[in-house]
Amino acid sequence: MNTFNATLITRKWALLLAAVFVGPNAMAQGIGLSTKSPVHRVALVELYSSEGCNSCPPADAWLAKIGSEVSPELVVPLALHVDYWDSLGWKDRFGDHAFTLRQRALADYANSKVVYTPEVFAGGRELRRWNTPGEARNVLQQITSQISSVDIGIKVTSNAANGAGSYKLTARATNNASGDSKQPQNAYIAVYQNKLVSKVAAGENGGVTLHHEYVVRRWLGPFALKGGTVTIQQNIALDSFGGDIPANQFGIVTFVQNATTGEVQQVARLALGR
Repeated sequence: MNTFNATLITRKWALLLAAVFVGPNAMAQGIGLSTKSPVHRVALVELYSSEGCNSCPPADAWLAKIGSEVSPELVVPLALHVDYWDSLGWKDRFGDHAFTLRQRALADYANSKVVYTPEVFAGGRELRRWNTPGEARNVLQQITSQISSVDIGIKVTSNAANGAGSYKLTARATNNASGDSKQPQNAYIAVYQNKLVSKVAAGENGGVTLHHEYVVRRWLGPFALKGGTVTIQQNIALDSFGGDIPANQFGIVTFVQNATTGEVQQVARLALGR
């Protein structure tokens, strides 16, 4: 890493410790938004959670705190609700079997057959001691101190012809590595929603009102990088997630993962309407 980039990243983490972070590069009202990844790696933090698990609310709160205090140029959080708790007293309305499969795939990369909630992955690797003071910060700093060979750009434009809550998404990922350093890579897109509230009526969290942030509502991919690049275009209809919901509750995440090792090599996040 050159001196300029090392200094830049160190300064950003100094701001993290002071809890002074700015939001993503986005214009108001969710129209004509765009962003791109920085030179250094961004850490993707994946929390595997369930409303049926009474150990999960503290992890949900931890993830929300990261999202509110840390710049998306350093860390991008996502909450993926699994479905293997659904038969144990409470069906999680955000649970998706695709997220269970994703969690198992990440465990497979580490030759592990064990998955559980809450489980956290950072950069595609398990972060078992996420709730130990300093542990998560050290791991995330290590990820973001590295230069990434992948560039990601996201652009979202209003698609008013299909309704007020309709958007056209274009994401492009490019691997700038040369020669033998290129390995198979896949791009993924996640649409997340904030400010979600559930009143749980049964199961381990029965009688508890849960608050969720960065909950993945739509998962797209894998999209293979061919010749070192991929361009993805999708239509996103926000009303498909449950009525007239303000755009500023949503965001788009695009990331690239090494298909051989499972390492998440780069991430970009674009918040709508912020």
